[in-house]
Amino acid sequence: MSAFALARFASGLISGKFVDKFGERLVFTVGIAFVALSSFAAALAQSYEQLLIFRAAGGLGSSMFSVAAGSMLLRAVSDDQRARAQSLYNGSFLVGMMAGPVIGGFLTAISLRAPLLVYAALLVVASVAGGFLLRNSVLAARPTEKSIVVKTSIRDALAMKPYVIALMISFVTAWVLFGMSRSVLPLFMVEDMKSSAGFIGVGFTISAVVQGLFLLKAGGLSDKRGRKFSAISGLILLGTSVVLLVLTFHPWIFLLSMFVGAFGSAFLSTTPAAIVGDVLRGKGGQVIALYQMSGDAGAMIAPIALGFIADHYGFRATFAISALLVFLVIAVATKLPETRTSHLGQSSK
Repeated sequence: MSAFALARFASGLISGKFVDKFGERLVFTVGIAFVALSSFAAALAQSYEQLLIFRAAGGLGSSMFSVAAGSMLLRAVSDDQRARAQSLYNGSFLVGMMAGPVIGGFLTAISLRAPLLVYAALLVVASVAGGFLLRNSVLAARPTEKSIVVKTSIRDALAMKPYVIALMISFVTAWVLFGMSRSVLPLFMVEDMKSSAGFIGVGFTISAVVQGLFLLKAGGLSDKRGRKFSAISGLILLGTSVVLLVLTFHPWIFLLSMFVGAFGSAFLSTTPAAIVGDVLRGKGGQVIALYQMSGDAGAMIAPIALGFIADHYGFRATFAISALLVFLVIAVATKLPETRTSHLGQSSK
């Protein structure tokens, strides 16, 4: 568990409070600037302890700007375009996740500190650009004493079935995609399937490319066919991909699993967030923060829990339990009401 991830998770609700009090623009720009400063400091760290401290500070900044960005995105678009907007947003992250290691690999040839320094410089540009582009935004502005601020509290949100289901979907999606897939799955392929690192890399590349190509289509289906259709479709595809791992007897089935799971992850990276945006009324920084924390929790808990299970019962047991979690959430998601036109106190309850 990295210091960055732990600090990001622990500061989620605080960041949501900042968004509600100071507005998305200020929290967004300050958060990115904070990550830039911490990355620059980490690049100059003289000890492992200093590196941990600076990376932890970056987790706070990451929490701030991600909650602020999520709040702006979900509130800025109507419910018939919300999932597609989320698709574009997630697509930009996906491109960064694919390009980052490649560019970072070249930069490490210069110096191990170079990737952090370049990252810090790019974040400074993003912070300045964000502050400039949002300077006239009423939506992202800081609330004034005279402004009438409509707000959705965590208590309000937790009283709504769609929001609770979105939390569950976010948790189990992160459990599989960022917890299981990044921890026990590579070990299973190396130790049990005797696969090479290059072959495993091909599988993850297939997943990333397919997900990227299908993201906009998945968002469009969520906006047109409804959140329930997309949520259940995504969960079934994700669950099927994990079941394939349980039944894997040849490395090529791993590639099939990654291919099928990519379609599911495209649905699930857009629809739960769109559900949260649908049920929000006015500001809801802490509501969005709790949603993001549910995903962070799945990504952090899964490696620990599945590592213990793998040590005692084997890798296939970790896949079986992960599949069971997905199908349990499918059962809950069948009760999901349509939220595209819902508001507090209406059909979303």
